[in-house]
Formats: sequence, structure tokens, C-alpha cells
Amino acid sequence: MAMSRAQLLKELLPGLNALFGLEYKQYGEEHKEIFEQETSERSFEEEVKLSGFAAAPVKNEGSAISYDNAQEAYTARYNHETIAMGFSITEEAMEDNLYDSLSARYTKALARAMAYTKQVKGANILNRAFDTDYTFGDGVVLCSTAHPLVSGGTNSNRPTTASDLNETSLESAIIQISNWTDERGLLVAGKPKKLVIPPDLMFIAQRLLQSEGRVGTADNDINAVKSMGVIPGGYSVNHYLNDTNAWFVTTDIPNGLKYFVRTAMSTSMDGDFDTGNARYKARERYSFGVSDALGVFGSPGTS
Repeated sequence: MAMSRAQLLKELLPGLNALFGLEYKQYGEEHKEIFEQETSERSFEEEVKLSGFAAAPVKNEGSAISYDNAQEAYTARYNHETIAMGFSITEEAMEDNLYDSLSARYTKALARAMAYTKQVKGANILNRAFDTDYTFGDGVVLCSTAHPLVSGGTNSNRPTTASDLNETSLESAIIQISNWTDERGLLVAGKPKKLVIPPDLMFIAQRLLQSEGRVGTADNDINAVKSMGVIPGGYSVNHYLNDTNAWFVTTDIPNGLKYFVRTAMSTSMDGDFDTGNARYKARERYSFGVSDALGVFGSPGTS
């Protein structure tokens, strides 16, 4: 339904300088701190994780060489969604808008709505990281103590016992990441990149990563996390995370959390011949997902 003169009466009054409610600031593109971005030219994307080979064995003199077979571990699928919204304004409302700014301001509101949806969809990958209703390519939740391996073992990208963000839990996460193996049991030399947290944990994160000495002690010990630079990306606050205690560490494992752009944001405007209404719309297609769960370590916190 088009916005009419009656709805826009206040905007049309001479002397009005601003439209209250459309001038709020918004948070930036926080998904870029978490996801690798790629482009897509299909309706969906699939990425297959290969197992590689086991450790090479000793070949005894005169014996035959051993051969190994790489296997497909699992397939991660990204189904692109179309996100779109529009608005229309009556011909009369357009005629009576003395400041020629009404459509421009509603266009900003539309951009804000589109951006908000993208941030929510991106954050939902982490918001559902411990939810058994949402599993990924290997058949378990994103952050699990038992990601199955072709070798028969498992990898864990969460604490055995849920823990809040503190010095001990963060150091344990860093150690755990360093012990990850590939599908055949070979160490993969994973390293942390960035701490991702909700706003509720930003003061704790600042103290953990920036204090010269150990947090909360009277000792003269150094803060090893800071002095060793083991989290080079520092921390990033994501305002769309809905658990105030959950925290995550992104890693340098390739093909982890991904964001595929199928169709970039596009806008268009036209007029309806019969009514004279002006219509404006925005549209884009994309998907968020996970190829390798080892791209992140996460803890749900204790409450």
C-alpha cells in the first residue's frame, strides 16, 4: 500500500527540518569480521571436504610401497536466499513534498532494513552454534566436542565443560585449537585469529587482551595472551549475538565460515501508470554457512 498525503502530513508541513525515526545510526558490517566472502554464479554452492592421506609409513628394504586413498569426508551446502523489500509513495504525496527529500529518506530507511537482515542472518550462524536443531556438513552442531573424522577420531571446537570468558578458558581454547588434526589424524597447526563477543563481554575482552599484567591478580606476572600475540586480530563486538555469555574465537583454518554473494544489492524505481504511485525496491541474494567447523572455537558460557 502506498504512503498517502494523510500519512505524510507531518513531513509536508513547511518548516519541518527532520523526519524523526529515520536518522538513527546503525552498526557497521559486522559479518565481515567473521566470514570469508566469496561470489557465486549458481542457485546454491557445495564444498566437499577431502580427507587427505594418513602419516607416511616406513618402507622396508625390498618391500612394496604402500598406497593410500583420499576420501570425501562430507559436503557443505549453501542455499542462497533472496532478500527484498520496497515502498511506494502516492503521486499526490510526491507533488506536495516541498523539500524533495521524502523519497531520499525512505530510501535510507530501506537500506537500513536490508542491512539489518544481513547482520542477523550472519550472526545466526553463531547464535545457533550449540543448538542441536541446526547441524552442518559433518552432521553435528557447529561447536561440538565430537566432530567425526575419517580416521575414526574426533575434533572438538568447544570446551568439554561450558565456561565463561576468562583467562583460563581463553588459554585453554588456544591450546585446544593447536591440537586439532585433519581427517586422517595429522596435526593442522591451527591458530586463533580473533575473539568474537557480544557487547556484554567487551570490557572483559579488553582486560584479557590489552592488560600488561595478568587480569585480577596482585602478582607481577605478565599477561601471556597479550605478550605472545596469540590472538593477533584482537576482539570484535558483534551486536547481533543473542547470548550474553557465549564467546567465539575465529581461526586461520581455511574454508571455515563463509558468506556467498549470488547477486549484489541492486535497487530500482518505477511508476505505476494507473495510480501514478512511485515504487522503489531493493534486492539481493546471498547465503551464510560453514564449510569447515574448525574455522571457529566457541563456548556457550555457563548461564
